[in-house]
Amino acid sequence: MKKRQLTATELAECNALKRIYMAKKKELGLSQEKVAEAFGMTQTAISMYLNGLNALNVMTAARFSSVLKEPVSSFSPRIAGVIERLASISVSTDATPENRSNEVVLSPVLAWDDSTPLSEDEVYVPFLREIELDAGSGRYAIEENDGSRLRFAKRDLRENGVQFSNARCVTVRGNSMFPVLRDGATVGVNLGRTSFGEVSDGDLYAINHNGQLRVKQVYRTPTGIRLRSFNRDEHPDEDYTYQDIHDQQISLIGHVFWWGMFSR
Repeated sequence: MKKRQLTATELAECNALKRIYMAKKKELGLSQEKVAEAFGMTQTAISMYLNGLNALNVMTAARFSSVLKEPVSSFSPRIAGVIERLASISVSTDATPENRSNEVVLSPVLAWDDSTPLSEDEVYVPFLREIELDAGSGRYAIEENDGSRLRFAKRDLRENGVQFSNARCVTVRGNSMFPVLRDGATVGVNLGRTSFGEVSDGDLYAINHNGQLRVKQVYRTPTGIRLRSFNRDEHPDEDYTYQDIHDQQISLIGHVFWWGMFSR
């Protein structure tokens, strides 16, 4: 597979990171070999980030933030923005803390079961799930799971621009969105935002990929879309043309407005 060229923004991030690294490596006693050992990577991989051959991702940016003792925003405002949007998740990273005085605080989760009545300011939000259409056929579809649901405060949905009837929950599977979303994490999805033309680049979306339920960052490209995982070391970017979108039956289920998971 031909290696993807970095965008102008991604290249600028690598250049900014290299400037900080060069300015602080003597003070901090760093070398590419020492950084590679701390990251559990090869020295070549570190060099590729610093020299703009590999784009930074959330995990790598957090690690550089830690060793350089600089906030992520000092070299990548884009990734810092992603981390800020994900700040409500209880995820442990090595990133240097940033000012989160404007962080949105959602209502606490309370214990409940099917016998617990809803209060007037709450709504039930059902889950979506994959189902195999015919046993062993390899063909899948996505349907509502009548047996699983969460309840949300109406206020929280209103503040996030989500109509009550458009709210659904999805369970994330696999390690492609680690470290932000672990296997088993739950995301809230707004079914009212499904247009490729209105995609907010870098935001998370639930996707129907020919019956497969996926959660990815989505970017618009001149010829189609790009799906991006947070764990880009194991899950590289996926580019699809508009013809691919049609042929592979790719559609947006909705925009992710909330997520939560256990730290395990």
